Amino acid sequence: MSDQSCVYIKKEWDIVAARQMGRDIATKVGFGTVDQARIATAISELARNIYLYAGSGKICFEAIETVQKKGINIKAIDEGPGINDLGQVMEDGFSTSGGLGAGLPGVKRLMDEFDIVSKSGEGTTIESTKWLR
Repeated sequence: MSDQSCVYIKKEWDIVAARQMGRDIATKVGFGTVDQARIATAISELARNIYLYAGSGKICFEAIETVQKKGINIKAIDEGPGINDLGQVMEDGFSTSGGLGAGLPGVKRLMDEFDIVSKSGEGTTIESTKWLR
């Protein structure tokens, strides 16, 4: 069960497709409706960031399983301008788009594991995992 599925983000409608695929995979893994909603919200945020700031990229999903637990791994990958100040974008309430500012700190709260790597001019990769309780 470790095959990766990706949705390419090029237009706003792709955000909906990414959300739906993530929710479907979360359902198959066994997440309840509350966690499905959390995962879908995190995906929306990640996909919207790609759409708004990088122009294009992809969101990849993988159902993962260890000896003790199962979960979903979500990777948001883009080749956009990168994030110059990671500290700033990880502050609650910070928004460059005039949105709610849940943004990346919100994604970090919704998921169990969160990692971000960004290089100026090369793009950003955000990896997050939600484990089944």
